[in-house]
Amino acid sequence: MNSVVIIPARYSSKRFPGKIIADLNGKPVIDHVYQRSIQAELVDRVIIATDDRRIYKKVEGFGGQAVMTSSEHRSGTDRLAEVASELTADFIVNVQGDEPLIRPEMIDQAIKILKDSKDAEMATLASPISEIEARKPDRVKVVLDKNNLALYFSRSKIPYYREEDILDQNFLQHIGLYVYRKDFLLKYTELEPTPLEKAESLEQLRALENGYKIKVGITEHHGPGIDRPEDLKEVSKILKDNGGLN
Repeated sequence: MNSVVIIPARYSSKRFPGKIIADLNGKPVIDHVYQRSIQAELVDRVIIATDDRRIYKKVEGFGGQAVMTSSEHRSGTDRLAEVASELTADFIVNVQGDEPLIRPEMIDQAIKILKDSKDAEMATLASPISEIEARKPDRVKVVLDKNNLALYFSRSKIPYYREEDILDQNFLQHIGLYVYRKDFLLKYTELEPTPLEKAESLEQLRALENGYKIKVGITEHHGPGIDRPEDLKEVSKILKDNGGLN
């Protein structure tokens, strides 16, 4: 079965405009993401989807494949679907362009989860985090059923432990890596935004609210993404210290 990674890349960002092409240890952030993506064993092709010529030229410069897309898309998933609609592929992988520490094996893990699943239309990953981290609204949490299907995603601390002194409190941070069956992705982007999606500002809730299932894999590997200029220093140190293994 054919799997294609598409990396949606836009220039505008409220907290850090142009972060996708910011310099990180001598090359653009998006280059790090691209190079890690092409190392995944289950990936047949990697494409960067953008609506900005500055990003397009940077990708050309490091030898990656870029595709220009509409500037009217309301989300990265819509940009993904525009490119996917022209591809022959079974699975479409959405890798975030601001995650230079993504591991190739994480991409493979998510693809394998969906390939092996008979009841899910999407797959993603999550990583254990501390209770202190779980309090932060920019850390999206997920709770699962006994079959590792997502029950809910939230910016709030979930689950809520009524007894504060419970020692084995478990929290999972959602990692924004998605694998879709191609036909589902095209259908998914035609669905209207849903109430919970709008309340939490979490697009994946649209799938759950419409009755679709999301399978979640657990990984211990997850480093910081690039959200603010100061994140570049932290990620740069990780790359220099251990080759980005996190």
